[in-house]
Amino acid sequence: MAVILCENCSGQYRYTQVNQPLEINCVLLLIMFGKVFLDFFTLQVKQKNVKVSFMGYFCVSLALLDFTLLMSISFIFHFEDFALWGVRFTKYHICLFTQIISLTYGILHYPVYLLAGLDYYMTIAQTSQFPKRGQRLLYVFAVVVIWISGLFFILKVPAVYEELEIQNRFSPYQCPLYASVQSYSASCAMVLLIGMALLACRKDVLTMLLSVRVASFASQPVLMFSYVSNNNGTCFKWQLLTRLLICFLGTWAPFVLLQFIVLFLGAQIPAYMEMNVPWLYFINSFLIAVAYWCRCHDVELTDEMWSTDPFVSWKFCFMPFNNENTEPADKPGTVIVIC
Repeated sequence: MAVILCENCSGQYRYTQVNQPLEINCVLLLIMFGKVFLDFFTLQVKQKNVKVSFMGYFCVSLALLDFTLLMSISFIFHFEDFALWGVRFTKYHICLFTQIISLTYGILHYPVYLLAGLDYYMTIAQTSQFPKRGQRLLYVFAVVVIWISGLFFILKVPAVYEELEIQNRFSPYQCPLYASVQSYSASCAMVLLIGMALLACRKDVLTMLLSVRVASFASQPVLMFSYVSNNNGTCFKWQLLTRLLICFLGTWAPFVLLQFIVLFLGAQIPAYMEMNVPWLYFINSFLIAVAYWCRCHDVELTDEMWSTDPFVSWKFCFMPFNNENTEPADKPGTVIVIC
């Protein structure tokens, strides 16, 4: 297996050439089956009572598109050579469809992250509820526009189209699988920012970790971190950053470690695998934490405010935890964070 740079794709992609097309088709089917299972499993296990968001709708659309791709290549793989609505389909189209999806996924990382970040920044401290029907329609419209724009860009850009034509005409026994530079740079930025935040808050993080206790909450064991709060605005933001880091890493530490390993090894992951629902919810939690930190003074302590993230509870980053089933705080004003 050789990794070769794609010279005619404007530096946006890299691809891996693999021989033996029959085995490639089988591997693609297995990978897509596993990805679709992981997508729908993640959508099933996430918390249901969360506020609607752009990222939530995009994750659902991604799972549906992955399922459509899986059904399409499974149908082609089974019948091998057939005509539908005047178009002849062969096993060659399995690779072609996967290439198009990979290229489309590869250019959508930045737009999706940008729109999701703006969405949370504008709505994280929203007190008046936007009409739910209008909000849902707006998110659906944005998701549809993004997918159509991505497909239009991939199919209409001459350099990308010519590259697909050349590869499929002169390399019928090879299937180049593209990896997105956008995903790679996003991973680098996230690991760098998390590392810098941990370095800046290392003393506070150590203090909180040393104060960890195990308690029972809602019949489940939880980790409790006590920390004396400070009313000073600057100190509050630094302490909040520490709590946000603890909450984020308490849920997504395996993903952060995985990203570090992938970046350290320089592994090239095909774009159709890189963009998946668990990865997007990982990015989602990171964007929510950034929005909370940037607008911490505008956040109101209401129950509706905390139903934003389907995987991480940010509530106890802002307010003391009081529950009759747990022990009281050691000192007045102690803030307890639960991961």
